[in-house]
Amino acid sequence: MSQPLIQPTSQAEFAIPDPDLCTEEEISRLVHAFYTRARSDPSLGPIFEAHVTDWDAHFVQMINFWSMKLRGTSRFRGAPMPKHVALPGLNPKLFERWLQLFRQTTGEMGNPALQFYADTLAFHIGSRLWLRYQMERYPGKQLVELSDA
Repeated sequence: MSQPLIQPTSQAEFAIPDPDLCTEEEISRLVHAFYTRARSDPSLGPIFEAHVTDWDAHFVQMINFWSMKLRGTSRFRGAPMPKHVALPGLNPKLFERWLQLFRQTTGEMGNPALQFYADTLAFHIGSRLWLRYQMERYPGKQLVELSDA
């Protein structure tokens, strides 16, 4: 019997990386399709265009990131938190829009397991980035959580 991919915790459910969850080609499709959507989005597109200078390198980095998170590979090298905290003018609506576009993209992948685990991870990652952003940018203010809708 195979090991379950998800382990409940007191705060949330987290996917355990599994190479059988999806293929590298699916991850590449996910990343490219998502960023096609995000770059054309009126609220997110200008942020990405202003801060990503080498899209080919960004795609490689994001494919490696999601491959690590979903399949357990070890190619990703980076520190996403400081890069996101450094961005000016972010707000919860932007993070929620990112999640909405991500969920639309995973929903079109045709792999329900990938969709579930990627969406679960994306919400966890987005929430952590947003909370850290607030802590760094607005110390002493009440933290606002993202909507999981």
